[in-house]
Amino acid sequence: SIPGLSCPKPDGAFYLFIDISKTGFQSLDFCNSLLESQQVAAIPGIAFGNDNCIRLSYATDLATIEKGMERVDKFVRSVL
Repeated sequence: SIPGLSCPKPDGAFYLFIDISKTGFQSLDFCNSLLESQQVAAIPGIAFGNDNCIRLSYATDLATIEKGMERVDKFVRSVL
């Protein structure tokens, strides 16, 4: 788990809808900062009606997912 983030178990598909509300960011700002600092692309939740969340895809191999989530963790720890 990553402090400051929470994520319900996905209901099918290959997307995570992660709650970022404890970070103090709105979804677009979070996504832009994450991309700039860690080169991880996420979709702002505001596009799906929830500005407190981001959407990440896990439609790739496990090694890439682990590397990406390590970068998300590093980013979140740097802003909390």
